[in-house]
Amino acid sequence: MAEDKQPHRSRFHKAKDDAQFAKQATTTPQTASAAYKLAFQDNEFLLREDLRPVRFQLELLKPELLLDEAKIESMLVIYGSARIPEPAEADALEAAATDDVQRNIARRLKAKAKYYEEARKLARLASQVPPDENGCRHFVVCSGGGPSIMEAANRGAADVGKESVGLNIVLPHEQAPNRFVTPDLSFQFHYFALRKMHFLLRARAVCVFPGGFGTFDEMFELLTLIQTGKIKPIPIVLFGKEFWERVVNFDALVEEGVVSARDLGLFKFVETAEEAWAIVQDFYANIEVEG
Repeated sequence: MAEDKQPHRSRFHKAKDDAQFAKQATTTPQTASAAYKLAFQDNEFLLREDLRPVRFQLELLKPELLLDEAKIESMLVIYGSARIPEPAEADALEAAATDDVQRNIARRLKAKAKYYEEARKLARLASQVPPDENGCRHFVVCSGGGPSIMEAANRGAADVGKESVGLNIVLPHEQAPNRFVTPDLSFQFHYFALRKMHFLLRARAVCVFPGGFGTFDEMFELLTLIQTGKIKPIPIVLFGKEFWERVVNFDALVEEGVVSARDLGLFKFVETAEEAWAIVQDFYANIEVEG
């Protein structure tokens, strides 16, 4: 091997090189002990309770580095339920119901199936924003990487041949990213807090579709961050005014004095992808799109 005589390069071996050297060590009682493993190759060590701060750092850093390398400067984040069926499956959901309670729930979910298509259309619109003069990408679609509304978001980007991000979370029950997430932009998180941080670090607009506890958690954290001035305002659009006003009495929060009337101006209700995208375009002075 030719000697590297470049003065600007580090004279230390890279970590991956030392990891390979370590594999070649002669087996002795000392080298066989877990204590002898390189710290960054010792999973049992990395999973200790004491190492939680280090795992936090790693979970913050890995997606950040890979998104930077992919030149993703900003994202359009789409939140929403993992239970709303796509229109083609809505009838089957109702047919599978075995009692009146299930049938009523199935009908309500079926009524919201239209939002699958709206999320998909919105993702198609956002994905056509061209890169800037430096090659950085903007309004790249980002979802939680799961099924239903999240799948629709990633699927819409794939419809127009564009990449999209999926931020998945490890759960006790088996799950996997939806098949439309770009593989090299598909991330898995252990910590909900770090996942939510990555949703917002690059978010330039957030679109919230009907959803449950997870969607509420993500939406209200964002509203709180803007309300308290921790982050600058960004467009927040809620799809389905009827749904949101049925499940959350926003006006009552004002009447009770726990939020101010102006706080209700932090978000806008929409029904269609076109309405939502127009709000985003207006906020950022008419974003150009390809085609």
